[in-house]
Amino acid sequence: MFRFTQKKCGLSEFGGRFTLLFNAWRKHTQPTAAVLPSRSLIPVRKANFRGLSLPDNPSLRGLYSRTPKADVQVMAGEELPGVLILDVGGTHGVLENLVALLKKHFHVITLKEFRENKEEMRKKIQSVFVFENRPTIDRELLESLPNLKVIGNSGVGVDHLDLKMISNFGVKVTNTPHAVADSTADIGMALMLASARRLVEGCQIAVSPDTKYFAVNWLGVEVTKATLGIIGMGNIGYKVAQRAKAFDMRILYHNRNRRKEEEEAVGAHYCEKMEDLLQQSDFVMLVVNLTPETHKLIGKKELGLMKPTATLINISRGAIVDQDALVEALQNKVIRAAALDVTYPEPLPRDHPFLKLNNIIITPHIGTATVQAIRMMTEEAIANILAVLNGKPIPSEVFPK
Repeated sequence: MFRFTQKKCGLSEFGGRFTLLFNAWRKHTQPTAAVLPSRSLIPVRKANFRGLSLPDNPSLRGLYSRTPKADVQVMAGEELPGVLILDVGGTHGVLENLVALLKKHFHVITLKEFRENKEEMRKKIQSVFVFENRPTIDRELLESLPNLKVIGNSGVGVDHLDLKMISNFGVKVTNTPHAVADSTADIGMALMLASARRLVEGCQIAVSPDTKYFAVNWLGVEVTKATLGIIGMGNIGYKVAQRAKAFDMRILYHNRNRRKEEEEAVGAHYCEKMEDLLQQSDFVMLVVNLTPETHKLIGKKELGLMKPTATLINISRGAIVDQDALVEALQNKVIRAAALDVTYPEPLPRDHPFLKLNNIIITPHIGTATVQAIRMMTEEAIANILAVLNGKPIPSEVFPK
């Protein structure tokens, strides 16, 4: 069994301010025959882009990161490197505006085009762009792509990829941890607030044709000054903690490694034992990667340690929680409520017990489902792929372990 480790790239504030850097570069340069990735993705401290020395402006600090440039230089008339995707648009394909981004740097080949003309296409494909866990990366596909160098995953979780098998083919895997952090933290806070204040139930009452009055004893619970326990203090967990600090929450966290700098920044308290966190928290938020070690991390025992007034929030992967145990805990009021952006499977069978409970909120895995996040995820994946193809240091490589 394997779990992955993340190689840090030193990017900070991977968000909208990237536009400032790109615009500064664009003002002073004109496009050439070279195909260059967006500079908003690959900021370099005091980099020189065709004579432009970017100032060490405090407002842009952190954008000139230690990440090396990942340019693929393509001379006029040369063919772009091929990238395989499932499809363009439709129910499961890559969104058309994201395909347009890919086409600036790659010859985009759909799985259908590849299958219809394997002999020609197999030699052109050097990378695969995995969007919403598709296309499926199996041994058959890997064996059919002799020039494949990298699989660029859009998103953080790589539990859908067999890292060891892919590595055995000499193919690298990358993910996009920086682009997803803010949007996923936002959905975590949204679920916590919605559950605490019973927003879904409240909306149903407000719009129901049967409602004659609003009951005065219909109450939720406070988030402000409550205790939040974060299990997993990575990029996303830290972003959650930053938001929780604004709500004047007491913040506890459990992580494999203590993160003293982050805990000091948000006033968090480290719990070496997860059990201590579970016993003290009013809200428990799961922000961990799915690995063999975290599979069913929260089961009957752990739920039993939580306060009967506590809420469990899962924004990681459905299989982190023993769902049968959670059904039982919610039915028997072992805990107050649950709010899930992820389940196993997705979507749940329409007769699943979760769907009959009134103390649970389920959203359709929308942690990164924003216009801004999916674009940044694609841009970060492009930067990773180009770095591999150009033999440069890779911003976000994932390794089997």
